Amino acid sequence: MAFTILTAAEAAALIKDGDNMALSGFTPNANPKAIFRELSKRAIREHEAGKPFAVGIFTGASSCQSVEGDMAAAHAIKFRAPFSTNEDFRKHVNLEEIDYEDMHLGHMAERLRHGFYGTMDWAVIEVSDYEVKDGECRAYLTSAGGIVTTIARLAKRVILEHNRFHNPNSRFLHDTYEPEDNGWNRKPIPVLTPYHRVGKDYVAIDPSKIVGVIESNIPEEARAFKAVDEFTAAMGHHVAEFLVADMKKGHIPPQFLPIQSGVGATGNAVLAALGGNANIPRFNVYSEVVQDAAIHWMLEGKIIDASATAMTVTNECLKQVYDNMDYFSQHLTIRQSEIANSPEVIRRLGVIALNTAIECDIYGNENSSHICGSKLMNGIGGSCDYERNGYISVFTTPSIAKGGKISAIVPMCTHVDSTEHDVDVIVTEQGVADLRGKGPRRRAEEIIENCAHPEYKPLLREYLRIADKGHEPQSMTAAFAMHDTLMKKGDMRLTDFSEYL
Repeated sequence: MAFTILTAAEAAALIKDGDNMALSGFTPNANPKAIFRELSKRAIREHEAGKPFAVGIFTGASSCQSVEGDMAAAHAIKFRAPFSTNEDFRKHVNLEEIDYEDMHLGHMAERLRHGFYGTMDWAVIEVSDYEVKDGECRAYLTSAGGIVTTIARLAKRVILEHNRFHNPNSRFLHDTYEPEDNGWNRKPIPVLTPYHRVGKDYVAIDPSKIVGVIESNIPEEARAFKAVDEFTAAMGHHVAEFLVADMKKGHIPPQFLPIQSGVGATGNAVLAALGGNANIPRFNVYSEVVQDAAIHWMLEGKIIDASATAMTVTNECLKQVYDNMDYFSQHLTIRQSEIANSPEVIRRLGVIALNTAIECDIYGNENSSHICGSKLMNGIGGSCDYERNGYISVFTTPSIAKGGKISAIVPMCTHVDSTEHDVDVIVTEQGVADLRGKGPRRRAEEIIENCAHPEYKPLLREYLRIADKGHEPQSMTAAFAMHDTLMKKGDMRLTDFSEYL
């Protein structure tokens, strides 16, 4: 059976104002790109002609500039879920032009199945190859899983982007299991080890729903992370030494436990430090993403097996994987996001969760998504899926930003994504605060003394002194004094809290 071959412009012309589009991909990897490069241009033309044009966009995680950035700049996104890290998208959300739901990544597929977002008019899926066999179209995915098994089944119509940039053998990395789900009486997900596969290496699609295929050859819009600096190197060292100490205490078994590491420069640096620590044995990864550092340590043999929803790597690193498929097909599994982020699987495997914060307060609450309460920076992504269910939940953040004008350790977070009840450990370049087994005042003292920058320690100690006494001392007038000073003067370093009392 031959499908209609469409140009990207022809495919974009099929989309109607108000349509809901569900996409392949997870992070900037494996997103359909060709159709959106044309769709954003079309949106601009429609608006210039005085016609409305905006669509709903649903993905496994964040996406790429072609999907989020260009579409946001073209005022072509009416609704977006579940996650974004794009600067252009962020700007338009903060202008309140886009309705954006910041959602746990592990919940996305099931919320679509339950109909919470209405009908999915389109699924647009990037593939490395496809074939019709036994009455079904078998779509072979590229560098990420995401929510494809669900959207391919739910969407009314499907467009495939056959991206020849990807090696067709990428299929041998994938495990496309979709759990049975009616919202209750669910069966366990039978993943028993990080590498364990329980599904197929393709996504089955009803051929009658496939409107056409776009042929393309587009590299991933991959992000090259910042080089390791003194902050990230120190945080990586502190995390590694903390885990070694916990292993010596018997808190972590001698064979170690699977590691989850959040996406970004800090996550890459922390994983590099773990791989380079001689006292940490060979270990497994069970995570949302594998980045360049993870691929490096897999080739070196320090990481045994890895499970992820995406290879969030540079194109050079991706080619390295494709050039070593005999090895990676036996050691790397790419899953659908609801499996990678399943609370039950994460808890059962004993995953150590390592994620990045924007700020942490002195009691252990964590903010990873908003600046000064109001302004979106990123989103929660899958951090809460892991930290709430991890064996040990660690958050890392540099103690200061903007040359010291901002402290990442504050009296009270202006936005809370992970509560003090779920955060076990906070790490900055200054040191480690182990919050386990400590009440609020002891947690505050631990965080101030071990994690705060020396310039801010006196202020934070003073806040703890003036706060109203109670189980968790707070001053409702002074709690956001540092943030208020930042917004007024561009610097958190107020002299004292007297004007806020």
